[in-house]
Amino acid sequence: MKFNPEKLRIPDQRMKPFIDAQEIWGYINQTPASKIRIREIIAKSLDKNRLTMEETAVLINSNDPELVEEIKQGAKSLKQKVYGQRIVLFAPLYVGNLCINNCAYCGYKASNQKMKRITLTNEDLVNQVKALEDAGQKRLILVYGEHPKYDANFIADTVRTVYSVKSGPGEIRRVNINAAPLDIDGFRIVKDAKIGTYQIFQETYDEETYRKVHLGGIKRNYEWRLTSLDRAQEAGIDDVGIGALFGLYDWRFEVLGLLRHTNHFEACYNVGPHTISFPRIQFASELNIDQKHIVSDYDFTRLVAILRLAVPYTGLILTAREPASTRGEIMQFGVSQIDGGTNLEMGGYSKKKENENQDIDFEQFQINDNRSLNEIMEELIDHKYIPSFCTSCYRSGRTGEHFMEFSVPGFIKRFCQPNAMLTLAEYLEDYAPSETKLKGEKLLAEKLGEMEEDGFKEKLVEKLKLVKEGKRDLYF
Repeated sequence: MKFNPEKLRIPDQRMKPFIDAQEIWGYINQTPASKIRIREIIAKSLDKNRLTMEETAVLINSNDPELVEEIKQGAKSLKQKVYGQRIVLFAPLYVGNLCINNCAYCGYKASNQKMKRITLTNEDLVNQVKALEDAGQKRLILVYGEHPKYDANFIADTVRTVYSVKSGPGEIRRVNINAAPLDIDGFRIVKDAKIGTYQIFQETYDEETYRKVHLGGIKRNYEWRLTSLDRAQEAGIDDVGIGALFGLYDWRFEVLGLLRHTNHFEACYNVGPHTISFPRIQFASELNIDQKHIVSDYDFTRLVAILRLAVPYTGLILTAREPASTRGEIMQFGVSQIDGGTNLEMGGYSKKKENENQDIDFEQFQINDNRSLNEIMEELIDHKYIPSFCTSCYRSGRTGEHFMEFSVPGFIKRFCQPNAMLTLAEYLEDYAPSETKLKGEKLLAEKLGEMEEDGFKEKLVEKLKLVKEGKRDLYF
């Protein structure tokens, strides 16, 4: 029987669509941006207070280069206040690229006959994880096409397999998911596999545009996707990630769509999203979209800074879709997570890398930062960032509402930076080339020297000593 996505129904009154396009455009078109008001809003955010839709619209409507720079610098200061200088690293691992959808922007679309379709076997998956562990990775996000084969049980099985793989001193300590929306029972199955964050992007919050770019398959149902993470919350998954694909529609609308989504979570579940992602459209096999909403580098930097100020407690993810130079520039304005050593080819991590060129008919889209994990680690260290593989919040129960208790007032920084330093110390001992190790140890010494003598520092020094002695997986 042919699948009809329009027949999917939302099972709970609380899980109803919450995006009102007229409301969002009202904020954009009717909110003036005066210099005094902009500075008041930046100051409010720097006190770690969430911004309203109206306040965020003021920042969006600020076109004076001087004030845009103040917004960016405000975001930079806020990131330092909340998270310190740490940048969390992860790697995406594509498990299968079968797909029943026809999304105009995606190489995996069902109509793309050029795409080479692969689902990793269990042996393939183990080999990929070993290769990632041997590079020093500790955090993965597993990515799946939308296909009946990749149901909740399949996802749960792959998660358990990843956690079971140990190579030398390596292990994966957090497995996040980017996959199709599930029903509540499906989300419960995946939760039982001890996933970290479940990430689903709405792609665009404008329903008319959504229908134009989603031409077939289950993903065509706007409401089913919009309320997907509500079902995850109902199933007990309180760490969720949202995102929009910038370039499909007006970036100002998408920023406020992400904020409205955040407001919805807070109102219904007393918890906001753990992460917000903001990928820009990149070249893909059989790409077929209107180019009028492509986001410039200038506006992209602005929107990242605005998101940081609007939602101080939420992790912001910047991916390898962007070139290294762009990532280096934008990272300072509020980004807290990036991927490193990224390879989107199915089974690509265990293959010998012979050149820098991608086979776009093997991959979902083009990446523009294909440096190794160590190259990225070394650049972060050179710029005084602390590369982090920390998973302590997830494994200590600091998720959902409990995470909000620490992150909203900014207390999470007390844990973030020391835990980042411990995971960096592990990497330096187990995986880093000698030059990177020397740089990293110098950075750790500098950061220790900046810490107050309050008892916490002494505990960190003792744990760092234990790492040197061979102890692993120490955290606060």
